[in-house]
Amino acid sequence: MEQPVYSGTAHGPDGARFAVVGISNMPTDWAQVLKGLAGADLTLLTAPPATGVAAAAAVAGAAVPAAAGPPSMSMTPPSVLGLNAYLMYALGKAARRRLQDRLTARGLRLWHLTVLALLSDLGPQMKTVLAARLDMNASDLVRIVNDLVKTGYVECDRDPEDRRRVVVRLTPDGGSALAELGADVASADDEVLAPLDAEERLLLSSLLRRVHTHLEGGTRTAARP
Repeated sequence: MEQPVYSGTAHGPDGARFAVVGISNMPTDWAQVLKGLAGADLTLLTAPPATGVAAAAAVAGAAVPAAAGPPSMSMTPPSVLGLNAYLMYALGKAARRRLQDRLTARGLRLWHLTVLALLSDLGPQMKTVLAARLDMNASDLVRIVNDLVKTGYVECDRDPEDRRRVVVRLTPDGGSALAELGADVASADDEVLAPLDAEERLLLSSLLRRVHTHLEGGTRTAARP
């Protein structure tokens, strides 16, 4: 939870009193606000001086912030909460971070999980096809596959019909690892979706799939010459 960088009371020329609580990414933001208030014929009363952000507020010559510790740097501007694109970006970032923490503990990354899942769903794939399906640079895909070969989760073979092509397939160990990773995925989902009940989670999943299908279809259409 964000902490206030200023907390106190104020009263105008008529003696009317009101509370003032300021939350900001940067203490200097509120230094400017307090400077403006001081010039509006308001008297500001605050708690005893604090360290750190106190100096920034003192620049205004009007007030000193309460001793609430360093301000949080994670406050989201209220106006962007109405932007669906921003919300999807922020939530996706948070979900990815939580999942990546679990994968890192197993020596893996999200791309490793993605390749394993694709091979499990669609069966053996040529490296070139894998890269195309994942919209991934071929050299990056090679590095991911090489990592998985070292762990024993996938194996690569030359296509008997065309020795220039390399086919990647999931190994039994890879299938077992993917099943174990399912618990990590579910755990990360539970953390992110904690405020939602089971029915709401199903609805959210359905809506996200509809949007994804729409965008995926639009991408294929746009790619046609």
